[in-house]
Order: sequence, then C-alpha cells, then structure tokens
Amino acid sequence: MTPEISVVVPVHDEEGAAGPLAREIAEAFKGRNFEMVFVNDASKDNTLAELEALQAELPQLRVLSHAKNAGQSRAVRSGVMAARAPIIVTLDGDGQNPPADAPKLADALIAAPPEVALVGGVRANRQDTGSKRWASIWANGFRKWLLKDDADDTGCGLKAFRRDVFLRLPYFDHIHRYLPALVIREGYQNRFMNVDHRHRETGRSKYTNLGRLWAALSDMIGVMWLRSRARNPGQVNEV
Repeated sequence: MTPEISVVVPVHDEEGAAGPLAREIAEAFKGRNFEMVFVNDASKDNTLAELEALQAELPQLRVLSHAKNAGQSRAVRSGVMAARAPIIVTLDGDGQNPPADAPKLADALIAAPPEVALVGGVRANRQDTGSKRWASIWANGFRKWLLKDDADDTGCGLKAFRRDVFLRLPYFDHIHRYLPALVIREGYQNRFMNVDHRHRETGRSKYTNLGRLWAALSDMIGVMWLRSRARNPGQVNEV
C-alpha cells in the first residue's frame, strides 16, 4: 500500500541518536500509513549499522546511504526522490526536533487547500547556545527582509511539504534553508506552526556560525536572482 506520509531524515555521524529517533518517529505515527526514509550521508561512525539493525524491528524503516558526503540538502533530496508518499515530513537527524510534533504539521498540510505547499515548524523554545540563537535571529530577519518569504525560522528541520512541489524547485546546496522563498516563487503558499526543540544529547553540530554566514551570503544572492527571473503563468489549462 502506498504510504500517506514519508518521513525523511538526513543523518551524518549520528550514532546514538539515529536509532532512538527512528523509534520515536514510529511511535509518533503509530496507526498511520507512513514510511521512514533515513538517508545516511556517508557517516564515518556506526550510524548506518545502527539503522540497519533496526529494520527488522521497524518495518516502516527504509535506509539509503550516500557513497560520498554530500550535505544535508542533498540527503533530503535523495530521501524525497526515493519517498513513495505525496506528503513529506523532514526532521533533523540529531534528535533536536521532537517527532511528537511531526504529525500535526503533516495533518495541517493534508487539511490545507492545494495552494498551500509547505507547513514549516518554528522553534518556540530553542535549546541552543546563545551565540547560535543570536546568529539565527539575525540571519532569519535579514533573509526575510530580502526575500519576503514570510518565514521566521527557516533553520528548523521540522517541515511538511508536498513532494511534487519540492521536486519542481531548483536544487542547490543549502536549499533546505530557502524552501519557503522557493515555494512562493513557484506560486504556492506557506504556513507555519510552533514546535518544540530539545538539547542535543549525542554527537556535535555540523555547522558553525562563520560557516553558515559565508554560505548564507552567497546563497541569498542566488535565491534573489532566481526570484527575479521567475515568471508565473497562473493556472494552466489544457484545451
């Protein structure tokens, strides 16, 4: 049976977090027609083995593995391309996004009219260092001002979106931070909901404030160019 929802989780060196996260997702969607697609982005630890060992316990779990490290956005894209459901839910692989919040985003999107393509999470109680929170507030405000994307927190990994719309978007590294702007460019709408946020219990962050800043500046210019070159035909009718 084709699943109603595909939960896509990118993971890189998340040994100790990936397994418990998969169990939490299974519990959150218990009784629903869903699948989990974990994408191992060339981890150097035992993340892949940890997930493979869970497949007998969790029949909804599918595991993809990149031969080379390609980053979070490419891992999400690999998972979405392999997903079988029309509704995609993404979570960060570090376990900081509580899976218990995921079904409400999926249900909000399912209940929304077709012109709504994305329901994004907004971390209402962010559990990160002060420097990360400050950098995020600055970056989100600057991006929202330039791109008019109506999003207060594009860095939240917990999102629900329509698979067919996502696959129409131009792909580039770090696209996951610009999904609301690109969804609007494609002629669709976004909605947002508050979600919880947890401390990281295992591993370490793959990003630094300086590294994010450099990527954000170049990406922002690229997305601004994409917006300037968009031409929306409105409704397309076959005659």
